[in-house]
Amino acid sequence: MARPTPTRPRSRPAAGLPAVTPARIIDAAVALTMEHGLEKWTVRQLAAVVQAYPAVVYHHVGSRDAVLAEVLERVVGMLPVPPEELPWRGWFRVLLGELRGLLSRYPGVARRFALHGPGVRAAAPIVDRGVRLLQEAGFGKESVLTYNLLLVTACQFLAMEDDRAANPEARPAENPEQVAGYYASFYDYAIERCLDGAAARLAVLTG
Repeated sequence: MARPTPTRPRSRPAAGLPAVTPARIIDAAVALTMEHGLEKWTVRQLAAVVQAYPAVVYHHVGSRDAVLAEVLERVVGMLPVPPEELPWRGWFRVLLGELRGLLSRYPGVARRFALHGPGVRAAAPIVDRGVRLLQEAGFGKESVLTYNLLLVTACQFLAMEDDRAANPEARPAENPEQVAGYYASFYDYAIERCLDGAAARLAVLTG
């Protein structure tokens, strides 16, 4: 009696599955970040979303840290560059307002952006414009430091919001709308005070 011929694994197209590509993996990672937060999903969960094995994720993108780096690139790339005609203070006010609106939708990204901001390729147009505005305003050699101070401070406040949202037991019984309104106004207040400090330093540099 003849032995049955082993069947070969069906290809993804033959099985009705879409091809796995780096872009599709990052799409799924961004969606998981929006739903659960940057640190709340695993490569195994990501692989399940794209209907593949974890080894496929490692092959196309790399380690989990490499995937996180690409998520950061993708999210930061969504941040619009404020109009060039704005003065430096108004430009940063708009930028940091947009930053909160964007990063609040992707918990955990703010903390990573604070740590890795200078190396994020997608941030290059914003960095170039922001630093150039500060140089034109008179910050001189302190332009890069001033830019980093403003961005990192904003990201730290957003990371604090992420931490609070991720730990319900640490929150008192409060009206969610009041809490959201408080953090929005607190963030705006903090940004304005940072801009005040930068303006005071500018007066010293140009005085």
